[in-house]
Amino acid sequence: MSGLVLAGVDLGASGGRVIAAQVDRDSIELHEVSRFPNDPVAAGGTLHWDILRLYADVCAGLDKAAATFPLASAGIDSWGCDYGLLDSGGNLIGNPVHYRDHRTDGVSVPVPPDELYAATGIQHLPFNTIYQVAAAAGTPALDAARTLLLIPDLLAYWLTGETGAEVTNASTTGLLDVRSRTWATGLMERAGIPLGLFPAPRQPGDVIGPVKERDRLPLIAVGSHDTASAVVAVPAKGENFAYISSGTWSLVGMELDQPVLTEASRAANFTNEAGLDGTVRYLRNVSGLWLLQECLRSWGEAAGSLPGLLAEAAAIPPLRFVLDADDPVFFPAGDMPGRIREWLAARGLPAPTSPPETVRCVLDSLAVAYRRALLTAQELSRRPADVVHIVGGGSRNELLCQLTADATGLPVVAGPAEATALGNVLVQARALGAAPGTLAGMRELLRDAGAGRRRFEPSGESARWTAAIRRVGLG
Repeated sequence: MSGLVLAGVDLGASGGRVIAAQVDRDSIELHEVSRFPNDPVAAGGTLHWDILRLYADVCAGLDKAAATFPLASAGIDSWGCDYGLLDSGGNLIGNPVHYRDHRTDGVSVPVPPDELYAATGIQHLPFNTIYQVAAAAGTPALDAARTLLLIPDLLAYWLTGETGAEVTNASTTGLLDVRSRTWATGLMERAGIPLGLFPAPRQPGDVIGPVKERDRLPLIAVGSHDTASAVVAVPAKGENFAYISSGTWSLVGMELDQPVLTEASRAANFTNEAGLDGTVRYLRNVSGLWLLQECLRSWGEAAGSLPGLLAEAAAIPPLRFVLDADDPVFFPAGDMPGRIREWLAARGLPAPTSPPETVRCVLDSLAVAYRRALLTAQELSRRPADVVHIVGGGSRNELLCQLTADATGLPVVAGPAEATALGNVLVQARALGAAPGTLAGMRELLRDAGAGRRRFEPSGESARWTAAIRRVGLG
């Protein structure tokens, strides 16, 4: 293997992997080293992340990568909002709580929502870190805590002994100032959040430190929120593009130079998260392939394979069954097919009766949600989009990609599926001088490398989608 070789640790809500990437200024090649599940654990009525198992799997993956390739560095990305607490001796105080736990239900802070948004630009989600910390107020764990570390920063701390808060992930907390990208200390005081818990922010590309007991391999801060890394690897040309980072969640939005902090933006629940090089990830969280994943889990093997279900779903007439994919009723785990039927029946709408019909319902409904989010993003940002890039695992779902083109009336470029891993290693490579120095240059490298992309053209039946949206009260 020639060129610089980098290790990327990419952790998602359902699984993680370690990849090795060969990067130079003309090409990039990924090799999966290890893959492992990330299963939550319910204990004592609380849903936790099994963080020690996750750390062990990360270490095993890095060891395997180092034994196979001459690694130059490593970097970690994960989901946002969740955290671990350290005591005065630097020890973890209990397993981190999962964002799907119910502890934040109904939790608020004594700061008006419009003032929260003006300071942080972050959409209201019940599991934002600000509400998780508020829910933990007065507990022995929070009282004993001296440091709060988001998941990738916690793993980095165990690997290097260094604490910090990488800004793309820190921006998801609802506690980072959207303009200065420093902690919003005044807001924290008003919200009753202990100021001393939060370590100094750091930037993508900063060297965190050498990985202990692993030949002092440099650990480099990347866009440690997985969506931030994925957006780095959107192979767009120019500014007028939209993106969908499609996985368990779908992050639907645009890349901007400045945040959008209007009341209309807040009311539409759009978020202004930190991106690479001062960019803003202006997006909305849309319920993604979680709905399909939970359906498959409920059905088990009896329903057949996913490719078979998708083929049958593609033959079903469009828009027979459409629901609001963002309804909170679909957020928890458990019997997703039953909840889908109940939601539609309660509104006097036709409901699917078979797994293929349910799959078609989910995908049509996601395309409707994408259309709504993208139209709103363009209106609020005052920037048009002439193409939609779908990256991440959902880019492999050809039916979803075509439905998205049909629903939005825009061409869809699907891929790369490995966008998060690619963004992770590209930031490392740039820090080491082995990749272009600009975001545009990194995207040009990806386009030249031709990493797995396919184009889908819209069908021109936008009126049908508009009618379907109105039928279920979504527009």
